[in-house]
Amino acid sequence: MTMLSADFIALEQALGAHNYKPLDVVLARGEGVWVWDVEGRRYLDCLSAYSAVNQGHCHPRILAAMVEQAKKLTLTSRAFRNEQLALFYEEVATLTGSHKVLPMNSGAEAVESAIKAVRKWGYEVKGVPEGQAEVIVCANNFHGRTITIVGFSTDPDARGGFGPFAPGFRVVPFGDAAAFEAAITPNTVGFLVEPIQGEAGVVIPPAGYFKRVRELCTTHNVTLILDEIQTGLGRTGKLLAEEHEGIEADVTLIGKALSGGFYPVSAVLSNSEVLGVLKPGQHGSTFGGNPLACAVARAALKVLTDEGMIENSAVQGAYFQQALAGLRSNIMREVRGRGLMIAVELHPEAGGARRYCEALQARGVLAKDTHGDTIRLAPPLVIGREEIDWAMEQIEPVLTGAV
Repeated sequence: MTMLSADFIALEQALGAHNYKPLDVVLARGEGVWVWDVEGRRYLDCLSAYSAVNQGHCHPRILAAMVEQAKKLTLTSRAFRNEQLALFYEEVATLTGSHKVLPMNSGAEAVESAIKAVRKWGYEVKGVPEGQAEVIVCANNFHGRTITIVGFSTDPDARGGFGPFAPGFRVVPFGDAAAFEAAITPNTVGFLVEPIQGEAGVVIPPAGYFKRVRELCTTHNVTLILDEIQTGLGRTGKLLAEEHEGIEADVTLIGKALSGGFYPVSAVLSNSEVLGVLKPGQHGSTFGGNPLACAVARAALKVLTDEGMIENSAVQGAYFQQALAGLRSNIMREVRGRGLMIAVELHPEAGGARRYCEALQARGVLAKDTHGDTIRLAPPLVIGREEIDWAMEQIEPVLTGAV
């Protein structure tokens, strides 16, 4: 019996936990910027699995690396060494200018690992009294879904009903350097922040904010931790979003596109001073740094740089934003973004972004609403002008009321 979209959706509803509210499209295949549902309808993917498939769906070079490695060796645990890990270290360190690399699996694991390492650094290097380390975070942050992370979220949906939470975090407004400075104490060991707040609706800080933050962190001996899990690896038109302000973080977190969407791979990138505090037995992961993950990540990084995807993100992102900003629409409040990380914020009276995402789905464009009134547009970095022009032909009537 052939199952249709409605059958899959009914089965999901009956057996799955209802912790997501996806658009009602059931995807079966992907290639480049396009995906197809089980009935064969084609869609332009304008979410890229939250920037995990920057390299496009099922990129053949990454697929080949995955298949080749899967035939040889997939998992050893870190009890033994494997031939892929050292090469992964070398290539990611060379590309990003990092001195030390800690491989993990999910983005949330990278965040948790960074918090652990920076707290330990605070006690052993900075001299903070044991148990008193503080990490400053920003309001409207999104760093993952673990208990520690949702404990310092300001989103009531993310944290409501999940307490008690771990202490040791202070929340300040995003983009306000003076508020950050005022929150620093002798016990502050780190500042964990997204270069651009993705889940909050592609919120870009004021020019000069990160230069000032970098100065303050250096002055007060505070570790600057940039969560580049979504903004990194070409999404904003630079390898890392920190490059837009010419700064360098002390700790950089990458994930998502690190595997091109084939496999969960993340990493903490830092210096010897911070990651050097971790000794054998103090932190680990059975799957972190496994040979399959490393082979996939190595191919994903090569593809990103060899095929000019970062530069394409800058060029096509500017073109896409300009086209969106040129729409004559009564419901659009603002278009903002960097590279191919774009948001269209609607006026509250538009009735919410979800209905417009559903209208776009009906016209073959998959985008996702966030924070009620914002549509996020983040296609794979392989998108070309022709696909953007086609997308605009679908987006324009939806946002201008022509349909």
